[in-house]
Amino acid sequence: MLDLPWPTLLAAAAAVVLAYTVYGLTGFGASIVAIPLLAQFLPLRFAVPMMLLFDLVAGLLLGLKNRRNVDKRELLRLVPFLLVGMVAGVYLLARAPERFLLAVLGAFALLYASWNLLKKQTTAPVAPGWAVPAGLFGGVFTAMYGTGGPIYASYLARRVTDKDVLRASVAALIFGAGWLRLAMFTASGFYTQQGLLVLAATLLPAAVVGYLIGSRLHARLSGPQAFKAVWLLVSAAGVGLLWRVATMG
Repeated sequence: MLDLPWPTLLAAAAAVVLAYTVYGLTGFGASIVAIPLLAQFLPLRFAVPMMLLFDLVAGLLLGLKNRRNVDKRELLRLVPFLLVGMVAGVYLLARAPERFLLAVLGAFALLYASWNLLKKQTTAPVAPGWAVPAGLFGGVFTAMYGTGGPIYASYLARRVTDKDVLRASVAALIFGAGWLRLAMFTASGFYTQQGLLVLAATLLPAAVVGYLIGSRLHARLSGPQAFKAVWLLVSAAGVGLLWRVATMG
């Protein structure tokens, strides 16, 4: 395993619990919460493939329970563009400088969290053509950081009105994309990094606990109110990443 001190390991476990509590509530959002936090003390190319393993376990738990609620027609609109975006995202993750990757992640986390804090609730539907940019950009950020879920969830939320169908559909898309990412990451050598699989096994119980907490809270909490503290934390993590990039030598 990476030589992590106990406070750092506990902080990583707390980030994972929080991330999968959000996932259990909504069916997405684990990586947009966890990756900006984990990137404060883990290499980005280490944290991203590790979180993918947790996504697959959580997606299996959620998918087995809710597979009948998936809106297959909407997913079929997104998938072709998602695949194109993922190819580009894996290339960037493997080749781009760490500083560039951290800067993009920090900006994305800050902007997305700020948007969630400031946006007004709306249910106005959007045209199916929005599947093109949602799939492309969602695919890029899914491959680079595992954070594409909020992008295509924003599209699906304006196409699907039932919250259980929305939750199941987004989770199914993340789960399916996860298996493709697993193949791409394995071929790119990410899982040969020393200590990655051991650390993933150590933190997996934290992901399961978070998922179970979120699933219990799913029917009880008001989404926007419940997430304000989470988005504030993600905003702070985004600022922290941008500051770290700015002070790199």
